[in-house]
Amino acid sequence: MRIAILEDDLTQSEMLRWVLESVNHKCHCFATFKSFQTALYRDSFDLVLLDWVLPDSSGPKVMHWIRETLHIKVPVLFITSKTDEENIVEALNAGADDYMIKPIRRGELIARVNALLRRAYPELTAPEVFEITDLEFHPKFSTIVRHTKRVVMTQKEFDLALLLFRNLGKPLSRSHIQESVWGRDTDLPSRTMDTHISRVRSKLALRPEQGFRLTPVYGFGYKLEQVDHEGKSTDLAKIKRQLAEND
Repeated sequence: MRIAILEDDLTQSEMLRWVLESVNHKCHCFATFKSFQTALYRDSFDLVLLDWVLPDSSGPKVMHWIRETLHIKVPVLFITSKTDEENIVEALNAGADDYMIKPIRRGELIARVNALLRRAYPELTAPEVFEITDLEFHPKFSTIVRHTKRVVMTQKEFDLALLLFRNLGKPLSRSHIQESVWGRDTDLPSRTMDTHISRVRSKLALRPEQGFRLTPVYGFGYKLEQVDHEGKSTDLAKIKRQLAEND
């Protein structure tokens, strides 16, 4: 998962990155609220680690901004040295999902992050096979079955389709998609991603009349959403419940 770390202490920031990347999460560090804001206008993250004291803002203010600005509720974990109950209550009331007190213990951090991700994205803990409408995903075999027939796809096309369906209704930035499907260090021509998006749309019939709409988000990336017969978005919560029931 892609995790944003908002922490102005470089030593702490690098420690958090090292711990989380050791269990295969991808981390991006920000030392100021402004740099984090700028990144969110062109990027997307699955979880935010937030320090209380920042050089240009405070944790609770950033928390309020996240909840008021982002259309999708991203889980937020406060990490701070403040131990007073009133500070913990303030953070949780501001919209934080969990709270950790420094010094951070590696095992606890990993456990809390993974617990937040499981709650926020129940589809990620789906079994070997999970279904969405007439599509069956078999992650173990990198296979999608539609109407009892296997859809012929390359590995990258499958990875891209799986990423999109695991983030139904959520805009994904181009860098998020590239990092998840092709890797962070890959020098990827922009047309490569667009071509793969087109192929996935075609092979899985991701059209409004088939119940899905895959569209570009100008200056940002792509968004896959489930729509009704009139082309209107359906309730994302219902989709997540459907995926969770398969677990």
